Amino acid sequence: MKSIFVSIAAAGLIVAGSAMATDMPDLAKKNACTTCHSVDKKLIGPAWMDVSKKYKGDAGAEAKLITKVSKGGSGVWGNAPMPALDPSGKKQDVIKQLVEFILALDK
Repeated sequence: MKSIFVSIAAAGLIVAGSAMATDMPDLAKKNACTTCHSVDKKLIGPAWMDVSKKYKGDAGAEAKLITKVSKGGSGVWGNAPMPALDPSGKKQDVIKQLVEFILALDK
């Protein structure tokens, strides 16, 4: 009987993990973030869960990441450059929402 409960619990975790992978916000899809990022797997860029873990407890993380996403950059997660999402400064509200989503993943 105990093994049945363990199996059910394990299956639930697998399903929950799969659901998390598809939980990408629409803003990320509309802004082509999903080309290089996923929630839980490294693609061209880091998994957003890994970004969240890296910056956990960093009070300045939100501002740093908003700047990085806005202006682009490279070297933090490897050699592949991340293009600027908002060089004109007109999408700051979108970027803030995406960064808040990313940072909340490891809570």
